[in-house]
Amino acid sequence: MAGKRVVITADDFGLAPEVNAAVESAHTQGVLSAASLMVAADAATDAVACAARLPRLGVGLHLVLVEGRPTLPAKRIPDLVDSRGRLRSDMVRFGIDIVRSQRVRAQLAAEIEAQFEAFRATGLVLDHVNAHKHFHLHPVVSSLTLSIGRRYGLRALRVPYEPRERVDRVDDADATAPALPRLWVALLRRRAQRAALRSAVHTFGNAFSGGMTTPRLLRTVDRLTAGISEIYLHPATSDRFPGAVSGYRYGDELAALLSPDVASRLRAAGIAPCRFADLPTA
Repeated sequence: MAGKRVVITADDFGLAPEVNAAVESAHTQGVLSAASLMVAADAATDAVACAARLPRLGVGLHLVLVEGRPTLPAKRIPDLVDSRGRLRSDMVRFGIDIVRSQRVRAQLAAEIEAQFEAFRATGLVLDHVNAHKHFHLHPVVSSLTLSIGRRYGLRALRVPYEPRERVDRVDDADATAPALPRLWVALLRRRAQRAALRSAVHTFGNAFSGGMTTPRLLRTVDRLTAGISEIYLHPATSDRFPGAVSGYRYGDELAALLSPDVASRLRAAGIAPCRFADLPTA
């Protein structure tokens, strides 16, 4: 039987100095093994400098196509932004527009390419790719991500399949987010497999997004099965900073990554957190 492998990832790397500081401490003093970079975020430059000090941290691209700052000027992607020049937040309407309009798809492709190009310009090795709000589950977005990413060294992709029956045993409280559409998750997995991309069999973090406390992380570790899993969190050194999501327990998630109990539980299970680059090719 295959052993247990886990990638423990921090999303929103580069969002704010508080996030970057948490990533550095959680990697050097805790169990964090990877981070996903928002290349156009306010503290992206600081995040790149931070990553340069952490050669064993697997840094990937966190594609931001909704609810964030675009990489391209707003005038080049008018159908992707709102009146303030920020990426749209109406995900359902945006998803429909992507399907219906070639013009929207062309702008989307340009923004995706610009983010891959911005990551390449950092000089960091691309460990993995995922997307803010899991927007790469959209079939057109995933198709563009794979076709464009191939030219930029894409080798690993997050497939956010979170088995709900296992999540329900992690905590008696209700999950804070709805389950992701399984049909689109299955399609993304099939595309990742056909492209021979590394990905996790199970990905944990959506159900308790922003609330992966130490007890929840411990129970998630206890329920890891043979094969590759990913656990993603949103750590920061403060719960309040520009760009913070209301209700997210950033400090508690950092505490979970720094918890000696979590580190001990992983060691007892014979699991050493790794990067996607450390995993075998699909």
